[in-house]
Amino acid sequence: MKNKNTSFVFTNALFKDDKYYWVLCLDLDVATQGKTPAEAKKNLLEAIELYLDYARENNLPYLRPTPASDDPRQIKMDDCVEIFDLKVA
Repeated sequence: MKNKNTSFVFTNALFKDDKYYWVLCLDLDVATQGKTPAEAKKNLLEAIELYLDYARENNLPYLRPTPASDDPRQIKMDDCVEIFDLKVA
């Protein structure tokens, strides 16, 4: 998403399973993974940008929050490593 006048801050969760780290954007319900936390976060930024571009090009609403039943801020999830914000410009 290459609009210098618009930026968003989304809340995300980082999880660890046996082999990978995976991340979920809690505001958009967009997820991806990586071998390291840094790689997973980098992949999430790219996935969010692609999703926002698609939503904008197709005149779709971009917000689709993760259901409360899957939100680590609402329920205790043992595999949740970190909740973090990510700025997307």
